[in-house]
Amino acid sequence: MKEMERRVVVTGMGAVTPIGNCLKDFWQGIREGRNGIDVITHFDLSGHKATMGAEVKNFEYEDKRAARRLDRISQMGITAALEAVNDSGLRTGENVDPYRTGVIAATGIGGIMTVESEVRKAEVKGLSRVSPVLVPMIIPNLVAGNIAIKTGAKGNAMSLATACSSGTNAIGEAARMIKHGYLDTVIAGGAEAGFAPVCFAGFVNMTAISLKTDRNRCCIPFDKERDGFVMGEGAAFMILEEYEHAKARGAKIYGEIAGYGATCDAYHITLPEPGGEGAARAMKDAIEDAGISPADIDYINAHGTGTPANDATETRAIKKVFGEHTDVMISSTKSMTGHLLGAAGAVEAIACIKAMEDSFVPPTINLRVPDPELDLDYVPNEGRNRELKYTLSESLGFGGHNAVLVFKKA
Repeated sequence: MKEMERRVVVTGMGAVTPIGNCLKDFWQGIREGRNGIDVITHFDLSGHKATMGAEVKNFEYEDKRAARRLDRISQMGITAALEAVNDSGLRTGENVDPYRTGVIAATGIGGIMTVESEVRKAEVKGLSRVSPVLVPMIIPNLVAGNIAIKTGAKGNAMSLATACSSGTNAIGEAARMIKHGYLDTVIAGGAEAGFAPVCFAGFVNMTAISLKTDRNRCCIPFDKERDGFVMGEGAAFMILEEYEHAKARGAKIYGEIAGYGATCDAYHITLPEPGGEGAARAMKDAIEDAGISPADIDYINAHGTGTPANDATETRAIKKVFGEHTDVMISSTKSMTGHLLGAAGAVEAIACIKAMEDSFVPPTINLRVPDPELDLDYVPNEGRNRELKYTLSESLGFGGHNAVLVFKKA
């Protein structure tokens, strides 16, 4: 079916992250190697074993009245999506057909902050005091639904949940919809706001979260002393558009979605398959979909969570695809943003696009103690000025989900 496929480009981007509340500030944070991690302020830490998180700072939803009816996940998702729409110059009903414009919004957890706060309210004040807008605040599809309402997008609007690969899957599936002619434009990305005390305790008790209290040593992907990930929050969206459609309306083109691969380990509910076979297949599929070879990839934005299992497995997967002694540059921007769960892949997709545009490879900050078992080039501590033609972003999720995107420079 290759003859029927259409090219998919990125024409707008928006971000709300722990290191910057808009696209410009987010990328500046990446260039500076800014650490977005600090002591959690969203809830009382009494009784919690872990205390560090990557929160979005100084964020206020612009419509304060509407904010009372929107969980934080929707507030940040709408904000990032509208920035992407404005960045692209997209005007539904004017320069794009609303019926050919879709929304795919990813989340791993949904409106968990509202769930927990309303349960506490019900226990203290009674069931009659539960909010009448509880359900539309917590159901995962309302991130996509609210974005569609705000933008007038009347094509396919859906949510997607594949744990920590959700954001990457959302962009990949959106690209396929355009590539095969179902839509011309898609607002695609992810949002997550999981700083609720019981949810956080669940992650801690499964031993996934770092217990360190030094903000510069608790999220250390590929470091020998890594002991878990640091939870983050935020949102990122991009406008995907058919190439000729974008050209016809004079849109700026940031880059191209060249390839997409998605697989499942079918191995364990939380652990990756130790040999990295599923992740390797996803990378191979994405590279083949792009019509290139592994040698063409200049930079990999790794899943790089900082858990002992993930970083070792991911390194093995990269070696399966690129060779045991590959010199491809690899980094984990989670060292700066923390792990945004369902939104992580969308944030990291933007990092890959901006890396090509700016000819800059993001660093893995605070990587100080080399692990002899992890012997690839993880771009430690300092970013690099390099020309990049192809970049790859990899995301792995609980349940064995693997998703990979390949981007091509505009």
